[in-house]
Amino acid sequence: MKKISSFTVNHNILEKGMYISRIDGDVITYDIRMKKPNNEDYLGDGELHTIEHLFATFARNSEFSDSVIYVGPMGCRTGFYLLVRDSISYSQAIELVQDSFKFIADFEGDIPGNKKEECGNYLEHDLAGAKKTAKDMLKVIKNYSEKNLNYKE
Repeated sequence: MKKISSFTVNHNILEKGMYISRIDGDVITYDIRMKKPNNEDYLGDGELHTIEHLFATFARNSEFSDSVIYVGPMGCRTGFYLLVRDSISYSQAIELVQDSFKFIADFEGDIPGNKKEECGNYLEHDLAGAKKTAKDMLKVIKNYSEKNLNYKE
């Protein structure tokens, strides 16, 4: 079987950040890497779940909502994938991620979609952990530009 592109990235040198994972026609997949791979520091399940609810809610309510296809966690628990149409420029995608993490870092109140009838695991959330990770990622991507979006080799 053909090796999928995400398995060709050297995870031994991959750092926290935002990268273009792949481009399929008009769909761009961004790798939002919140934890250094294989470093025994992973997103906790509740933290990951809360980031998913807040990140997806913010992105799908942003000015770019019509171009957002998917926001969701990686199985390895080191980050998220953001899939958008190419109607969003690279700099706008960076801005969307920065604004999303600011929203998460500053969030107070009830987590969107967190009622039993709305979520399949509504009791497992960690808002404090999500806010801590978002604050960390804001430092990582503070001065990000298009030149930072490529994986290092």
